[in-house]
Amino acid sequence: MSFNSLGLSDPLLKAISKKGYTEPSPIQSKVIPVILEKKDVIASAQTGTGKTAGFTLPILQLLSDGQQFRKRPVRSLILTPTRELAAQIYDNVRAYSAYMDIRSAVIFGGVKANPQIAALRNGVEVLIATPGRLLDLYNQQALSLHKVEILVLDEADRMLDMGFQRDINRILDLLPPRRQNLLFSATFSKEIKRLANKFMHSPQYVEATPENTTVEKINQQVYRVDKKRKTDLILDLIAGGRWQQVLVFTRTKHGANRLAEKMVKADISAAAIHGNKSQAARTKALDGFKKGNVRVLVATDIAARGLDIPLLPHVVNFELPNIPEDYVHRIGRTGRAGASGVALSLVSLDEMDYLRDIEKLIEIKIPKEEVPGFEPTEKQSDLPPSPKKKNFKSSQHKPKNKNFRRKPKPNRNK
Repeated sequence: MSFNSLGLSDPLLKAISKKGYTEPSPIQSKVIPVILEKKDVIASAQTGTGKTAGFTLPILQLLSDGQQFRKRPVRSLILTPTRELAAQIYDNVRAYSAYMDIRSAVIFGGVKANPQIAALRNGVEVLIATPGRLLDLYNQQALSLHKVEILVLDEADRMLDMGFQRDINRILDLLPPRRQNLLFSATFSKEIKRLANKFMHSPQYVEATPENTTVEKINQQVYRVDKKRKTDLILDLIAGGRWQQVLVFTRTKHGANRLAEKMVKADISAAAIHGNKSQAARTKALDGFKKGNVRVLVATDIAARGLDIPLLPHVVNFELPNIPEDYVHRIGRTGRAGASGVALSLVSLDEMDYLRDIEKLIEIKIPKEEVPGFEPTEKQSDLPPSPKKKNFKSSQHKPKNKNFRRKPKPNRNK
């Protein structure tokens, strides 16, 4: 199948050709014709499958074919959970609309709002936004949403995980009731289906990959190691293996900073990226990583979604996530667009429960090895005892005692 067979216009085909693409990915070939029919869509696709082009291409075609407005109001709103993903989608929209008369803009927090407000006042037909900044600028009357024809919720499951449910509901109330709705998510969870039922009209379900499965091209591996020796092991692997581009995931922001600092002290160029970093610092770190100036990017799960790093060879879980689905999103950074990749997890004894949950989710037993010189010595008896679960009800109410009298509060007026 070629892009020509999907019903896309010549300007879009020209832009696609310029990007070097010849055949659509499975999600693109499935979802583009449905969107062009103006139907609501719920699509499940893992990262790295080309889903961004899957919705941007038909949206641009529908807007180009539809009614044109002199003042260029917002006609398509694309909501994303993170700044990095918003910037990436904006780059895609600009590239694919290169030969079309359509304006686009991106707005997100962490940077000054004035340039974003100026762009909105010039007229914008495709707006990519994070929920918080969108509501901020709407409350400042910097934009109007009464002409929105197409709404996209990208990485919807991640938005719910990050606590954007209330913001999404507020935004939905601001939109015209008659519109096309597109929801993209890595999984069809109960929460996602509950959200979809609130605002979608007879949606078509499109699934490009089995639910909660990892990319087949990824070589997954577990190295058992003591917790206190993880840093030594990862330094040895990167230096000894001469790895040049490695994305490393930690569970905490402080842990990301600390590991990046130790990398630099070991003469390995590294940078940390997480929610406490300014937008300028995050952009600089990511740009340096893509260009090869930064050898190791140490990230928290904020970077697990939406980062487009072509041909990334190595992803390392320095610490396993406590949410199994986050493992899928983390390792989805490698093995993209048909390329092969390696996802390596350094697992200490206290993380074995996390590992079992991950294997249950992906329905795969991940091969486990021990690196010579780093064999684990931890024993179950070395671990701190698991905290006892409290009986919530009993902790909230004292046993009834007829003789019990509450101590009277002192009269401060005396």
